[in-house]
Amino acid sequence: MSIRPLDGVRVLELGNYIAAPTAGRMLGDFGAEVIKVERPKAGDELRNWRLYGGDTSMLYRTVNRNKKSITLDLRTEAGRGIVLDLIRHCDVLLENFRPGMLEKWGLGPEVLNEVNPDLVITRISAYGQTGPLASRPGFAAVAEAVGGLRELVGDPDRPPVRTGVSIGDSIAGIYAAFGTVMALFQRTQRAESIPLRERVIDVALNEAILSVMESLVPDYLAYGINRERVGGRMEGIAPSNAYPCSDGVSIIIGGNGDAIFQRYMAVIGRPDLAADPELQDNAGRWHHRERLDASIAEWTITHTRDAALKLLEAAAIPCGPIYTAADIVADEQYRARNMIQPFAVDVGAPQPKTVGFTGIVPVIGDQSLPIRNVGPDLGAHTREVLSGLLGMSDAEIDALEVP
Repeated sequence: MSIRPLDGVRVLELGNYIAAPTAGRMLGDFGAEVIKVERPKAGDELRNWRLYGGDTSMLYRTVNRNKKSITLDLRTEAGRGIVLDLIRHCDVLLENFRPGMLEKWGLGPEVLNEVNPDLVITRISAYGQTGPLASRPGFAAVAEAVGGLRELVGDPDRPPVRTGVSIGDSIAGIYAAFGTVMALFQRTQRAESIPLRERVIDVALNEAILSVMESLVPDYLAYGINRERVGGRMEGIAPSNAYPCSDGVSIIIGGNGDAIFQRYMAVIGRPDLAADPELQDNAGRWHHRERLDASIAEWTITHTRDAALKLLEAAAIPCGPIYTAADIVADEQYRARNMIQPFAVDVGAPQPKTVGFTGIVPVIGDQSLPIRNVGPDLGAHTREVLSGLLGMSDAEIDALEVP
């Protein structure tokens, strides 16, 4: 029997792109029924992002797994009316429109609250629902910059760069899911009804990024320190970096703990560095980081990746390969925890192809819970949802001009 802590929770997702859909994915992963509302014909724009074949990208299939897709035109009175009807049957509304858009459509929190006074309303936007920048649009790229992350990514002699994934959207989505579950939990703990203001979860992309920036702001206010880009290192921590091997690939080694450093230097044959009084604590090692990294690289470049990792692992030095997607698919640890799960999907070829999708995190039990379905075809559940929840006839559904 599958473990689904959120069984019985129903979510109406009005989100697009990545942030709100990530929150919906997390809720769906653990059992919530997530009904995703998409525009007729076009659907969520994510369907076309990184689309290499077929009509639906693997990015959409991934972010929108364990959901149902219905199509409604929210620009029409009929579409908005159906949303209100659906809200009567839902526990959560999830959205990431520009602030004010729901209100413009007559679907603001006060209206939703009249229809369902227990509804949790989770909203994701660039800068939040209040404050002088609330109405400003913005994607994760901007939020990552404003939140302080972009300034720290890359090499110090080059302009800041971006991480290879939409990290701002994903972090905001995780916070949105967490906030939603908190509100649902609070609803079960209090006998009296929860005021509307406590059921509106307000997640800003820039604040989600700021929240994971560790002591960036306190360091500045306490010491006047502005952190700078340090490439593959982490400021103030050494030695910890990527190092080249003889077979043309690099490995990550984190040898910055005091006891670990001693074992580390023994492995690479540098007892002189282990005994150096200036390298006995992290502050000293950071000061001499260039010398340390050069010495470590002199050792790694004489070993293949696997040989170097074997020696380091035997001495309990934190280390690891730098994986590609192919490495991840072949890895026995991921396989043992059911972290790559196969599904037959349309990739634009004559026959569906079996494709592995990343499993559900966190693990409950011994391995990832099973994914029930990957992101659905556009409007695949429109009739099921509108007839099942609202009792609409085929003729009424056809009148909406949806599949």
